[in-house]
Amino acid sequence: MAKRENDSFSIEDLMKTFIKENNLSKGMQKIKIEETWIKMMGPGVANHTTSVKLQNKTLVIQLTSSVLREELSYGKDKIVKMMNEEIGDDVISKLMLV
Repeated sequence: MAKRENDSFSIEDLMKTFIKENNLSKGMQKIKIEETWIKMMGPGVANHTTSVKLQNKTLVIQLTSSVLREELSYGKDKIVKMMNEEIGDDVISKLMLV
């Protein structure tokens, strides 16, 4: 019978190691960006959002409402700053609303 080690690891550490070893960090980052957009903008904006994509540090948001697109365009810099703070890294440098 193999001897059991008494080292304990947190689930968070194990998940980080698994994600790093399997090169899943970009996929996890995309999921986190989508979740952050919905959390930061709230249900009103989320209902009019059809797509959230990150392409080369540009966050591309597809909206169904032209009025909402115009309103959000006034605060692009603030949205980018808030999203980066929430994510905890400077992954977004530009916001494009389409």
